[in-house]
Amino acid sequence: MGALEHLVRHRPAAGLRRESPDVSSEDVVLTGTHVRLEPLARDHVPGLVAAAAEDPLLYRWTPLPFDVDGMTRYVDTAVRWREERTALPFATLRLSDGKVIGSTRFFLIERWDWPAGHPQAGREGPDACEIGYTWLAASAVRTAANTEAKVLMLKHAFERWHVHRVCFHTDMRNERSRAALARIGAVFEGTLRAHRLASDLIPRDSARFSIIASEWSGVRQRLEQRLAA
Repeated sequence: MGALEHLVRHRPAAGLRRESPDVSSEDVVLTGTHVRLEPLARDHVPGLVAAAAEDPLLYRWTPLPFDVDGMTRYVDTAVRWREERTALPFATLRLSDGKVIGSTRFFLIERWDWPAGHPQAGREGPDACEIGYTWLAASAVRTAANTEAKVLMLKHAFERWHVHRVCFHTDMRNERSRAALARIGAVFEGTLRAHRLASDLIPRDSARFSIIASEWSGVRQRLEQRLAA
């Protein structure tokens, strides 16, 4: 297995990957004004390769393949996670021209062990999740596509699943990603040292951000104001 393949096949820690039957059975398509997030599939591989080729230097801190074989493995891994009920991966399409402009996913989908009799014990959706593996073509960076995709995913997490928390991690060296997370209203929680394998094959320090349920209303309002501006 090559180094890049190892990176894109990375799995979340076993203790945080409890199955969510309701999540895996969803055929989720999230549609806004600018983008549509649809279930990632092999049919998206050519578009993903073309999107990544717009500016490969943009993905310095992102373990992303640029060839057809590597991108196929990338997609196959994401689809397997979906089949294993641990992730919901999407292709990001621009509505104006139907072009594939990137990918993103829900993963580390958690279900907590609420005791019998607790009001939360019968909840149908997951309790928490992470949004990650997010990247966009150079032509879509700092456009409404990124903001709207986050709004669509966060609305799904907080208003359909009713999660308590959505978290994000990025390489501490990735200043652009850290700034983008701060702009959407995510709160910086701190640094996780030697947290994950980095794209340059070192144990990376990760910046951890999160949004919790009580913050979502205000975050949504600010994001929707940005989209309307």
